Amino acid sequence: MNSRLLLPLGLLVGLLLALLVLLPWESEEGEPEAVAEHVVAANFTLQTAQGELDFSRLRDNLVLLYFGYTHCPDVCPTSLALLGFALHKLEEDELKQVRAVFISVDPARDSIERLAEYTQYFHPSLIGATGTARQIADIAGQYGVAYSLEQEADEEDYVVNHSSMLYLLDRQGKLHEIIPHGATPDMMVTRIRSLLAQ
Repeated sequence: MNSRLLLPLGLLVGLLLALLVLLPWESEEGEPEAVAEHVVAANFTLQTAQGELDFSRLRDNLVLLYFGYTHCPDVCPTSLALLGFALHKLEEDELKQVRAVFISVDPARDSIERLAEYTQYFHPSLIGATGTARQIADIAGQYGVAYSLEQEADEEDYVVNHSSMLYLLDRQGKLHEIIPHGATPDMMVTRIRSLLAQ
């Protein structure tokens, strides 16, 4: 990862975690959105620093999916900090049953190595995943994730506009609910524990 990004990102994550501890956070986006029971996540395979990630092998675990990119200036660090804080709140036996995956919508810049280093800022179990542009588009389309590049022909430092929701999948790989942007760690933990208990 670019060394110029390391210090600002580390400071931002530290500040966000401090605010989470000290301030009473409230979501302005409402409650998680339940989805129809017939919605099933298709199997797909992506690349990670730990090797190939085959989603068909994540059955029997709850899966949390977040789509974003490492150059994101604000939304992704905030959302992932909230997610990381929620994961830290889970008991060890609960965490063993949960897989959290950060899927890059910017495969041109987000290498496997960059994703691995970036995700570690938020939680050691968070997996950074990437693939081809076509693979990412297909997977994002399955979940209704919208994203678009704001890029001039010769521009490398571009922005990717993207939706910012957390997708919670059950043990059978079905999309159980969509957790809105701004959901508190406590809300995430409540939804995870509720699904674990089913």
